[in-house]
Amino acid sequence: MEIDRDEFFREVTLRVSSSLDIVEALRNLLDYLQQFIPVDTIGLHRIDMERRSIFAVAEVARSGAAKLVQEDFQEFPIDAEFQALIQHARESNQLVTINNNAETLPASVRNCFPHLITRSVIGLHLSIKDENIGGLVLSSEGRNRYTDRHAVLLGQVKEPISLAMSNAWRFRELERLRDQLAEENRALSLEMERAAGVQVVGVDFGLAQVMEMARRVAPMTSPVLLLGETGTGKEVIANIIHLLSPRNQAPMVRVQCGAIPETLLDSELFGHDKGAFTGAIERKRGRFERAAGGTIFLDEIGELSAEAQVKMLRVLQDHQFERVGGTETLTADVRVIAATHRDLAQMVRAGRFREDLWYRLNVFPIQIPPLRMRRQDIPPLIHHFVKRKAREMNLDRTPPVAPADIARLQAYEWPGNVRELQNIIERAIIQNRGGPLFFPPLGAPLAPPPAGVAAPAPDQLLTLDAVAAEHIRRTLAAAGGRVAGRGGAAEMLGINPSTLRSRMKKLGIRIARACSP
Repeated sequence: MEIDRDEFFREVTLRVSSSLDIVEALRNLLDYLQQFIPVDTIGLHRIDMERRSIFAVAEVARSGAAKLVQEDFQEFPIDAEFQALIQHARESNQLVTINNNAETLPASVRNCFPHLITRSVIGLHLSIKDENIGGLVLSSEGRNRYTDRHAVLLGQVKEPISLAMSNAWRFRELERLRDQLAEENRALSLEMERAAGVQVVGVDFGLAQVMEMARRVAPMTSPVLLLGETGTGKEVIANIIHLLSPRNQAPMVRVQCGAIPETLLDSELFGHDKGAFTGAIERKRGRFERAAGGTIFLDEIGELSAEAQVKMLRVLQDHQFERVGGTETLTADVRVIAATHRDLAQMVRAGRFREDLWYRLNVFPIQIPPLRMRRQDIPPLIHHFVKRKAREMNLDRTPPVAPADIARLQAYEWPGNVRELQNIIERAIIQNRGGPLFFPPLGAPLAPPPAGVAAPAPDQLLTLDAVAAEHIRRTLAAAGGRVAGRGGAAEMLGINPSTLRSRMKKLGIRIARACSP
């Protein structure tokens, strides 16, 4: 079949440039090329010589199958033989490589693309000036399918294909960055709404001393350590300190220390440079860098491993850090607020928390009392949460709470503190079908000790971990053993399921596998 070279160039250019969607552009290209070149699949790959890797981007097939690698790039290492071939192709300006016997392909190519072993392969090196774009790989079932004539045809359309694939790739990156920016904007909007709507119930009673300490330390740059049981509102107080500080126009970044896997801790906190590890396709700012000029809230600092404590100590002590894989030293202009429900002093004595890190954090400790120690705050908290939840659920009326129920809620010990109260009220509103809210039995009310009976001795009191473990067991029982999902223990406790599982593991709480989704 005689081919008009000018028409071939024009048609390939039009089809490969017909869409910025990589898969659609490749499919249009395949539909046209199969009239002149044997082709069953076309794959687009990016080559990173610095990392000595191939990245699979997209592939289409005559059968109609297609795939676009969106997030988790398929990265394959390349061996010295393949590197030499690529280098030779670039230096000799060899645009097209033919291999009609896949058994002679470099081992790294056979390992990365095993489906090519039974096929003939022809590859077009894509580049714009000195910028290496990658490669376009055509394959056809069987051996000896490609000739020098096919190589000449592909070689003459190298420039439009390189340009089109580069534009499609950049467009895809822009879309990804746009989605990432939109997600960050949504998170920032929620953060602003949350900050604007901060209301501390109890400033006149149980939290009066806490609020006074927060006001005193807010204008300073000193670290603050918030201590208290789970659910007492440590994050709310951290919010108040940030909003009252001169840094309130800068971001407040939250870090749930126990929820970050050890392998990702460095990257999450300090960021990483492009190529620092597998999958690091671009530079990423860490939490400390994102909090520049503002505040970083390290929630549950007692959950950090020994290795993580060393890394945290350095940035608190020197106010400097480097991104993973980077050489530039960055300054951490960040105000640190840490929080924990654990007894850090006891952990220091037991050798489970670094003493030097403890001294760095314990500059200005604020102890937040549990809800059972400020029962006068419970009625206003009930009314506050009922109104807020009714507004969030778009109810046309705010359901009333019977005075007897308020008294009963005041008598409960609230091991989950304010968070537990909030969840119980939300559950009651969801189940309400009109009339006053109904609260099922919550447990035995606290009764005053009989006259003449002394308070328990200190060695008879439960530790915070024991109280937390008991509360988690109760919540699991109430949730029927479910950890995640609607009505699960994590939802009832107001925490992430992975965080709950992590705490259960630390506290030695086990449930039947069948019950834990």
